[in-house]
Amino acid sequence: MELVREEDKAYRFGDWGIKYLFRGPRIDWGVFYLKPGTNLGAHYHNQVEETFFILEGKGLLRTEGQEIALEKGCALYLAPGEKHDLYASEDSFLRGIFIKSPYLPEDKVDCSI
Repeated sequence: MELVREEDKAYRFGDWGIKYLFRGPRIDWGVFYLKPGTNLGAHYHNQVEETFFILEGKGLLRTEGQEIALEKGCALYLAPGEKHDLYASEDSFLRGIFIKSPYLPEDKVDCSI
């Protein structure tokens, strides 16, 4: 068993971005917080599946050819190879949970959409 406290982990960009709570051996998972008008950056994974669950706020997920509005209670699944970027609305933050499997920390390819 392993116990972590969210407050003991850091966001990628100081006070926003993603925050990993567990890394490996089989999954990555954590939380994200996007300030109004920010985004995570377009990318895809060759082998990793990724899911998001929205806890609070409003935003959208951009994929190739699609924009999906997000709000509390939305759950998303992204298959390997799906280009995506997560955005907070200009007037709202976006907070949620992400899970990636399998644990392959090098499997992220930056791209444009």
